[in-house]
Amino acid sequence: MADKTSVKKVVLAYSGGLDTSIILKWLQTEYGAEVVTFTADLGQGEELEPARKKAQLLGIRDENIFIEDLREEFVRDYVFPMFRANALYEGLYLLGTSIARPLIAKKQVEIARKVGAEAVCHGATGKGNDQVRFELGYYALEPDITVIAPWREWDFKSREALLDFAEKHQIPIAKDKRGEAPFSVDANLLHSSSEGKVLEDPDVEAPEFVYQRTISPEAAPDRATVIEIDFEKGDAVAIDGERLSPAQLLTRLNQLGHDNGVGRLDLVENRFVGMKSRGVYETPGGTILLAAHRGIESITLDRGAAHLKDELMPRYAELIYNGFWFAPEREMLQALIDKSQELVTGRVRVKLYKGNVTVIGRASPYSLYDQELVTFEEGKVAYDQRDAAGFIKLNALRLRVQAKRDARNRR
Repeated sequence: MADKTSVKKVVLAYSGGLDTSIILKWLQTEYGAEVVTFTADLGQGEELEPARKKAQLLGIRDENIFIEDLREEFVRDYVFPMFRANALYEGLYLLGTSIARPLIAKKQVEIARKVGAEAVCHGATGKGNDQVRFELGYYALEPDITVIAPWREWDFKSREALLDFAEKHQIPIAKDKRGEAPFSVDANLLHSSSEGKVLEDPDVEAPEFVYQRTISPEAAPDRATVIEIDFEKGDAVAIDGERLSPAQLLTRLNQLGHDNGVGRLDLVENRFVGMKSRGVYETPGGTILLAAHRGIESITLDRGAAHLKDELMPRYAELIYNGFWFAPEREMLQALIDKSQELVTGRVRVKLYKGNVTVIGRASPYSLYDQELVTFEEGKVAYDQRDAAGFIKLNALRLRVQAKRDARNRR
């Protein structure tokens, strides 16, 4: 717990919702601190001006209200580098929540330096991964900063106690916030994440109303959608020949994925803090992007490079999931991954149909695919099929030696 007497000014990650508004007032009453609010537009699809008005209503001066549109920076500097690695946590999760936290932490620290704040504050609970991700980010960028985590500090034992505090301090409470929400949602331009309440039993199918970014595959059109995605050095740059900024491109892919029921995931994962949790994720554009990126890599990456990337990917994904974006080992892996992408340039054709993403074509000026080498017809290339016999015998040598030994020992 932070020393309350040493905190004069604190930068709060502020959504404008009820919980962070309660945190804002709690910081004022418990710490007596001047609160600076930071609201990030990461493409969550919500209007952000209400957050400004809510902060003003709670007594925050205009010069202490920061609202930033981070969509382009988010996709360009966080999402795209991660997708160059084809990162999947536990083989399935596209890390949509995880990858947003280091950017928010970075901006909070930058604002703290700008306004002279001693502390930063987040609204993550004491049971989840986000508290770890935020705080590892803070400490990596500003080692001596004070971190305030209200959910680990305050004495509220129930939702009713929180609402009582809100009413006491005249914090507006929307009618739909008086009861327990059926599930909690985190969203950004890459994905939406739903957890808790109606989703807590992993043996019960998620109700359809949980899904927000996609129509159901059953309701998707009976006709496939075919698109082409252009890549340059591992990053997607155009759809159907139209060049787009990183955020524009992901937005377009999200709509295509939505319309075709692409990108749903119902997952029980292992949290960094030790417990298992069940989440429903929707990553429509990211699911298309992953398939397309692997498609262009399949013809531009050498086998050894491709296999090494796949071996390193789980470690890289785990670092992001656990909050180590700013750690030296993640940066080292990123340098290797980015080196591998120098010639990952070309065009991929993808078919979207009822929840499925299928690569149906790929071409690149740097393709390693040699049609003459793989054809069954006799070509003019320097490949003699008879050479394979020696290759096989050399690779079989240790197996033959072991088989002879085992046969002797059975006599």
